[in-house]
Amino acid sequence: MNSKHADLLIVGGGVIGSSIAYHLLNAGYEGKVIVFEKDRKYEYSSTPRSAGGIRQLFTTKVNIELSQYSLYVYKNFQETMKFDGFDPEIDLKQRGYLFLGTDEMMSKFEEHLKLQHQLGVNSEILDKAGLLKRIPELNVKDIAGGIYCRESGYLDPYSVMQGYIKNAKRLGAEYVYDEVADLVLDEVFQNGVKMTNGDTYYAPIVINSAGAWASQLSQQAGYPLPVVSLPRRVFQFDTEVPLQNPLPLTMDPTGVYFRHEGEHFISGYAEDYVPSMDFSWKRQDFIENIWPIIGHRVGPFEQLKLQSGWTGLYDHNTEDHNAIIGEHPEAKGTTLPLGLVDTACNKLQQSEEACRN
Repeated sequence: MNSKHADLLIVGGGVIGSSIAYHLLNAGYEGKVIVFEKDRKYEYSSTPRSAGGIRQLFTTKVNIELSQYSLYVYKNFQETMKFDGFDPEIDLKQRGYLFLGTDEMMSKFEEHLKLQHQLGVNSEILDKAGLLKRIPELNVKDIAGGIYCRESGYLDPYSVMQGYIKNAKRLGAEYVYDEVADLVLDEVFQNGVKMTNGDTYYAPIVINSAGAWASQLSQQAGYPLPVVSLPRRVFQFDTEVPLQNPLPLTMDPTGVYFRHEGEHFISGYAEDYVPSMDFSWKRQDFIENIWPIIGHRVGPFEQLKLQSGWTGLYDHNTEDHNAIIGEHPEAKGTTLPLGLVDTACNKLQQSEEACRN
């Protein structure tokens, strides 16, 4: 067992942790930064398993502004992050983001539109004719309209993550591919992490950006977070009849979403699953819970072929569904002089401004 020291420890090397490391070092931070990631191949990391949606159609000022900055960064990501031998292509598709609404939902959309316009979001209310102009195959019989932002869309989250990892390493961040067993304090009140192999690393600041695993680590250290891990299934399918236009990322009133994925389509929904670390997915889930909805909504989806699926973990804040950023309130003062910083924000669309600051 060895003891090692650094200036900053980051637990979790996905898009959040790697973005933090990059932004600090790119801003001139001269301290030693170590990033811990237990999944070297990122096989079960939440970042590459997400649907990659980028939107500005939020209902609070802070969420809108976070996402606006992220969109700005992603539009310039390739130029900003490329260096000798590395040219990241994140496949940003600004095909729009669309929420479909019933009669009851349209008044809320109108309220949201006012705030979005105040903050410079290019959103608009669409009537049925406007919806059909964008998705001619859409069934609008039971919907009144929608709210749409043409500048939003989706991207390849894995490529974004790799862009930050490679640039963080280029700037001097050290990546340790091993599992953190505990967030710890020693007898002289140093912050640190203990590894499963027995090694301990110490630093004035520990950032817990472990995503779906963040709450468990914080709880073990005696600093609970109101965060649970929820499985989110994504299903990929093909249709016999192609659609006329590329789809915006479209959210049905039921909560089911769908979009293009290259020449394929993906769909999913926010299931009411019990919190778990379950990475399984079942065809029956798609057949029973998603296909009836998307088949009703888009004509060609009535005849489709399910090709594959996957599951990612969503770190869900049970208090208000928003990101948790900053020093833990119970880790202040003399016990933890510089505190433990917790981030429970796995939202790709808000990561840029959150991590930069």
